[in-house]
Amino acid sequence: MYAVVDTDKMLADQVLNPSQVNEIKLRARDTMITLAINMVLCFGILSATGGLIFWLASPVSVAVCGLLFLGAGLLILRSGNDLLRMFGNAATLIGAGMMIGGAAIELMDKYEEIAGPVMLVAGALIAGIAAVRKKTGSNAASFVIGAIMLMGAAMHLTGGYQALSFSEISGLPVPLFHVYSAIIVALAGWFLNIRLVTALAIIPFAQALQTGTYYMHAMYAFYSPESTLTIVQMTLLVTASLWFAGRTIERHARHARIMSVMAFIVANLAALVGSLFGDRIGENIWGPGRRFFKSGFETVESWQEAHTAFLENAWVISNEAYAFTWAVALAGMIAFSAHKNNRGLFNASMTFAGLHVYTQMFERFGDEPLVWVIGGLAAIPIAWGMWRLNIWFTNRELPQASNG
Repeated sequence: MYAVVDTDKMLADQVLNPSQVNEIKLRARDTMITLAINMVLCFGILSATGGLIFWLASPVSVAVCGLLFLGAGLLILRSGNDLLRMFGNAATLIGAGMMIGGAAIELMDKYEEIAGPVMLVAGALIAGIAAVRKKTGSNAASFVIGAIMLMGAAMHLTGGYQALSFSEISGLPVPLFHVYSAIIVALAGWFLNIRLVTALAIIPFAQALQTGTYYMHAMYAFYSPESTLTIVQMTLLVTASLWFAGRTIERHARHARIMSVMAFIVANLAALVGSLFGDRIGENIWGPGRRFFKSGFETVESWQEAHTAFLENAWVISNEAYAFTWAVALAGMIAFSAHKNNRGLFNASMTFAGLHVYTQMFERFGDEPLVWVIGGLAAIPIAWGMWRLNIWFTNRELPQASNG
């Protein structure tokens, strides 16, 4: 388990000796450097692969160039030269990426009617074969095989979305496929023991309720048309992840914890939307939606009539209620995560607490200093209560630790 500790203080308290402190520092440094190297390497591979595909812009050229990279990479790996292994991995993956990515782009561009089903099947086969090979093979090509497995999974899911789009399928199948995509990505991350991949599963999972992001010139935006339902969805995922993490080995718990943090972040972003705009629950799922021309209505008037009828019976949560509830929930999560030593949730809670205060300062209370006085004075006994509660929990757990 990863934990934040002051090694100098532990050395002064004689909990650790100097050699143990040095070992901890060396391993921590090695972990960070390895992470940085892998991030740079993955960026280089992805950038070079995509750039070559679009630069060559010809199926034959992409295939030939991909085969050359693939062959060169395999030769380097076969030589067993540890000094050049990173270049062998990179060349092999660029070649494999050009073959798989180039085939997918060509299918979607020239053979749109069959692209979805072909990519679904081909991607599943590539991912399945790579998974079996990684499970039964040696560690020599583990990085390459794992990356090819991810390429196959990406091709498989892209094929599914292509099939849905080409067939103009809407309704329940779309969110169900989002959930399926989230499961596939999470399983791939767990199987390869790469938490970054596991964390990406939150993207399709959030899309099941149309929550997502988009980019415009010089602006990044987050949207959550069903903020309340998204918060419920993400709260269930946080709860399930924490429950599972507390009842399994560390190898699995690490992935559960990263999912809990990602779900918590999305839930807070949805709460931010709700604190600004409020929420009319179900408007975009079982209601008429916000845009009549995408909801099956022929005229603006018919949509307005349906929208008015929906609002008369809808459960509406005001932005003020959202802001207050969000503040209480954040305070509770800060106390809980600090007590449980859950660094990810604690950091996220503190970050969103600051964001919440900053937002409300400009939205509501910038010209009402008395509100800040009351809020500041109220925070003092809350901090005192958290301090006493932590002492009470610690005193309860100390006898159990001593008996253990």
